[in-house]
Amino acid sequence: MDLKKTDAPVSTITYNRNEIDAATDNIYEAISVISRRAEQINTDIRRELIDKLEEFATYNDSLEEIFENKEQIEVSKFYEKLPKPHALAVKEWLDNKIYHRNTEDPQP
Repeated sequence: MDLKKTDAPVSTITYNRNEIDAATDNIYEAISVISRRAEQINTDIRRELIDKLEEFATYNDSLEEIFENKEQIEVSKFYEKLPKPHALAVKEWLDNKIYHRNTEDPQP
């Protein structure tokens, strides 16, 4: 997922309930799928951020010495400005980019 090219909203917006549950005809099932995808996105973003911040990590025993690294601050600010994982998941859901199936339905 390319986080720079996403057009998911950064702030909270109201969605049409009928658009959300159109694919499943059940709002609770749709929200369940979206929430699982949001958890996946959150895990991916967190892993990516930790990997990038590990590059700047300096290990020393002194708590008095704290170094501010401009690159580390830039990376942190970039991730703070990203849309939240739930907004990304809802955008993917509305764009039909999330594959889902009901395991209780008979297979054709």
